[in-house]
Amino acid sequence: MAITRRAFAATTAAALTAVLLAACGTTEDPADASGPASAPPSTGPVDLTDERGAFHLDAPAKNVVSLEWGLTENLVALGVKPIGQADVKGYNAWDKSAPIDASTPDVGTRGEPSLDAIAALKPDLVVTVTDLPENVIAQIAKTVPVLTLRGSDGADPIGYMRKTVTTLAQVTGTQAQGEKLLTDFGAKVAAGKEALATANKAGAPFVMVDGWVESGNVSLRMYTPTSFFGGVAKELGLENQWTSGGDKDYGLAQNDVEGLTKITNKDTTFIYVANDADGGDFTTNLKSNAVWKQLPFVTGDKVKRIPDGIWMFGGPASATAYIDALTSALTS
Repeated sequence: MAITRRAFAATTAAALTAVLLAACGTTEDPADASGPASAPPSTGPVDLTDERGAFHLDAPAKNVVSLEWGLTENLVALGVKPIGQADVKGYNAWDKSAPIDASTPDVGTRGEPSLDAIAALKPDLVVTVTDLPENVIAQIAKTVPVLTLRGSDGADPIGYMRKTVTTLAQVTGTQAQGEKLLTDFGAKVAAGKEALATANKAGAPFVMVDGWVESGNVSLRMYTPTSFFGGVAKELGLENQWTSGGDKDYGLAQNDVEGLTKITNKDTTFIYVANDADGGDFTTNLKSNAVWKQLPFVTGDKVKRIPDGIWMFGGPASATAYIDALTSALTS
């Protein structure tokens, strides 16, 4: 669904109607053809349980339309090029860890996909998340199998990331590459922990934030330990200083500048994500704010922006980029 600084979850979709057609297509070779990734794709029936219940394919899908960016990132990392994508331009602006071709057919927004556009591509699988209204999912599923996962799970964000990769690998016959992605992620975590320890930053205190400006006021979202980014940081052993208020799926807590005064650890680093393609740097609007200027991480020059294009609700590709960004922010 459409995400800007103002909203990350589902927008209310309009009632949608259309007839979908099913067919076949191609699967892209993994970017890394060495090691386990060079194994041939799996074949044969696929049976599993997704968030809507029993799911079946006669054979692994090759012609896939994706309606959610986190799923797209994982598909690309698995070597599967989506034949259709919700909000192609937005995806490439927010997720540079696994870009797709700008010419990829656009099937509408994530909150309101065009069923006609999907039908025209003749997919053999559509992948989406439970943020999309059930009536829309059900309409698509009348004629095309729809794999439905969650965008994240606050109970275990990294565990659900692993489940997502494994499930997408199973439905696309790319299990070997899926295993490699998760193995490489584990190695990246170990390397990140070592880098932090070497810099004497093991267990460093931090907060992770994004925000937006509306009517001159800055609104903030805090990434609690139950968020995807919070889960990655927890894997690294870092100490998140904002632990409460996260929603059950994405682990995000609403906040404002005054609320930041609750962060009392003077060694805390304020790490944030912005995007020049969508609203720019919200901290620019705080430079004259009296509360902001007195916060310890501001006076201590510990406000660090991570690079654009690391998707906040992604998979191993975004997690790897975020580990690099975190270690750089905390050690530089």
